[in-house]
Amino acid sequence: MKIEKLDATGLLCPLPVLKARKRLAALAPGDQLHMTADDPAAVIDVPHFCAEAGHQLTETRTEGAAELYIITKGG
Repeated sequence: MKIEKLDATGLLCPLPVLKARKRLAALAPGDQLHMTADDPAAVIDVPHFCAEAGHQLTETRTEGAAELYIITKGG
């Protein structure tokens, strides 16, 4: 399993989700994207994106002023 990291802090909606979509497209099913974002809208947008795109939001946790989203690419 490959783990890719994406720092989306400072970016506003819809950029965190757009960048996540681009990074996930390059990954194989089962690989993970660890994305950090501080946009308050990401709390709603990231889970919605994962559900719509067939990815699994494996974990969300607060890290300082940002949230860490661990997304497992769907198959």
